[in-house]
Amino acid sequence: MSFDMKELLRSSDPTVIAFASALLDGEDIAVFQMDVHMSILEGSLGILPRRLMVKDSDFYRACRVLEDNDIPRGL
Repeated sequence: MSFDMKELLRSSDPTVIAFASALLDGEDIAVFQMDVHMSILEGSLGILPRRLMVKDSDFYRACRVLEDNDIPRGL
């Protein structure tokens, strides 16, 4: 089974990624974190942003969750 995914959030702050992931999980919105292992390549400096991806069908609901919690999407 395959899903089309959209980028929901981009941030180099791991606490923002964790908080957004927890909020979305609480709303039963599946998220996939991309670029998590890029810290190995960049030397753990936190320069390269991580991205949260959601299914197309959950995108607008997920945007609303971030907006309601004052989390900027960083795009």
